[in-house]
Parts: sequence; structure tokens; C-alpha cells
Amino acid sequence: MMIAQTWRTPGVVLFSGALALSLSLGIRHAFGLFLQPMSVDLGWGREAFALAIATQNLVWGLAQPFAGRLADRYGAGWIVLGGALLYVAGLYLMSLATTEWSLLISAGLLIGVGLSGTTFPVVFGVISRVVAPEKRSWAMGVSMSIGSLGQFLLLPGSNVMIAELGWSHALLTLAGLSVLMLPLSAVLMEPGRSVKHFAMPLRAVLAEAGTHRGFWLLSFGFFVCGFQVVFISTHLPAFLVDQGLALGSGATVLALVGLFNVAGSFLAGFWGGHFPKPLLLSGIYAARLIVIALFIGFPITVWSAYAFGVAMGLLWLSTVPLTNGVVATLFGVENLSMLGGIVFLFHQMGAFLGGWLGGYLYDLAGNYDRVWMIAIALSVIAGLLNLPIRERPAPRLAQAGA
Repeated sequence: MMIAQTWRTPGVVLFSGALALSLSLGIRHAFGLFLQPMSVDLGWGREAFALAIATQNLVWGLAQPFAGRLADRYGAGWIVLGGALLYVAGLYLMSLATTEWSLLISAGLLIGVGLSGTTFPVVFGVISRVVAPEKRSWAMGVSMSIGSLGQFLLLPGSNVMIAELGWSHALLTLAGLSVLMLPLSAVLMEPGRSVKHFAMPLRAVLAEAGTHRGFWLLSFGFFVCGFQVVFISTHLPAFLVDQGLALGSGATVLALVGLFNVAGSFLAGFWGGHFPKPLLLSGIYAARLIVIALFIGFPITVWSAYAFGVAMGLLWLSTVPLTNGVVATLFGVENLSMLGGIVFLFHQMGAFLGGWLGGYLYDLAGNYDRVWMIAIALSVIAGLLNLPIRERPAPRLAQAGA
């Protein structure tokens, strides 16, 4: 309530959180463009870069529940501020990387922790606490769609910078751009929030979620999302070059993913307020199966790649507002950042596997065929896992409502 009574209105908080997501996720979305130039320039195999990005995703996931817990206790703004500072430092050191270890520390460790403080589990927490319950799904979809604009805008921009300035100076420029997240953190401060807000101890919160079947089904389903998204964003540009397409085609396809993710995320948030969110999630994973199968089942051309970018964009992060919306429905919003962070940890374990396995199997076999097959099979599993989930508040919330 404190936020709504000052200049930090729900609209201002929503817009500022969305801009922070746009910067954080937009810069991260461009990392796949650096795989080939860095690997060629520094004489590495693709597994070296893939391992750094996979580590980034794993560190991000491991740090996310802790970042979420701190955001729930003390307010999101402080966590966004700390995450932004680490993000800037990681990008700067990544631009200076000359060894695989320096890349692992900068792109893997520092940026991974930085992302845990600047992305949707933390941002969705503060947004969910300032909007009306019936608008939460919509607000998450809006913030995710605006965040997707960064993915669309920064892909071609990063591609041009790499071509004109080289990969090192391009990363320095992105480091400068990420500084803009620092003033946005001030808007996301929750000055009236303190440890007094917590009626449930941590052990009780974890026990309530840990004994809920829907929580685990949602988490394992989100694992698949992480695998697919990070494999595609990291390896698609190099995959298209392998198929004989121009180097810039990968940037264009990923930019299309970001652009159409704007519509996909917004529609997912809107529909999540009108239809069962688990059923929508199952539909998204089924659609991903069809899109991937059609893409690799026919000859790869520029136009088929563009069509893949459009279709995957509609399905890209549309899972995020729906997944976090289910968590909010089941357990409320007071611990949303932490519980959403635990679900997101599963997403990032999948992301680690998708990022690393893509590079490992490519170096082993000289192609990505087996990884595409794994992505298709996982879509089937995720679709089935989400079907049994029911959006019923936990007994504690149900009794409070009664």
C-alpha cells in the first residue's frame, strides 16, 4: 500500500519493472551472437562458450531463490540494484576475456548472479504486490511483453556492433547500456516492506510448496522450457551458418523471436486471466513440438528460418507469466519471488543442459541433430506434466478466504 500512496503508482512500478526486464533479458538474448566470433578469434571449440553460457544459466537458477527471498523480505529495488551492478561488471570483464576461465567467471558467474536480481522472479514479485489480484496475470504478461522489446531491439543492434566494432567493444557498449538498470531500481524499492510482513517462517513456506504436487509438476515442466529456450538462443545463429545461411540471419531470426514474443507474452497473460493456465502451458509445449519438427523436417532456407523465429517468438516466454501466475494462485504473493525462484531454478537446470549439451554434442558429432530430437521429446513430457495441475489455492489460503 505504501507504494500506491506515493509517486510509485502501480503503473509506474509496472513500467519500470518492464524496462528493467527489457534491458536485462535483451542483453542476455544477444549472447548467442558472440559464440562464433569469440570462438574463432580466441581459438576455442564451441563447447567452451557453450559451457560459460550454461554455467551462467545454472548460477542464475541457483541464486534465484535466494535473490527472491531477499526481495520478498526487504523489497525488490535493493536486489535489482545489486544485480545490475554485477551485470555491468560481468559484461565489462567478458569484453576482456582471453581465456576460458575468464569467460567462465565473467559470463558465467558474475552475469549469472546479476541476472538473478534483474529478471522476472524478482520483478514479478513487486508487480504482483501492487496490482489487484484479478489483474496479476495481465500485468505479468504486459511486463514480459515490454521486456521482450529489448530482445527485439538489441539483437540487430548487437549484430551491427559486432560487425563494426568487434565483439569486445560490442560487449563494452552493452555494459554501458546495462547501467540504465541502476536508476530503475529506485522505482522498484518497497519502502514499507520489512521482515514484519512475514507471518510464515521459511521452513513453513518451503514445506507448504514442497508437499504440493502441482508445484513439482510445474517445476519439472519449466525445466523443458529452459532447455529449449537456451539451446535455441545460444546455438541457432551457428546452426544457421552451418546450413549455409549468412551470419546475420541468426541475429534476424532471434530478433523476430523477441518481436513476436511481445505478442505471445501479452496474449498469454491476458488468456491466463480467462482460461486455466496449466492447460495453456500444455498447449504451448505441444505447439513448440510442432514448430521444431516442421523446422528441422524440411530444408533450411532464409524464409523457413524467419518463419521459425516468428512461430517460436509467439511461444518463447509466454510460459513465464502463466507459470508465475499459477504459483501466485497456489501460494499467494507474499513469497512469490522466492517460490517463483525455486520453480525458475528448474528452468535454469534445463537451460544449463540445453546450452552445454548443444555444444558438447556438436563437437562430438559435428551437427545438432540429436539435440533437436531431445527438444522435441521434452515437449511431449512438459505437455503431459502440466495437464494434471489444478489452480486451487493451498489449504492455508483457502481457509483464510473462507
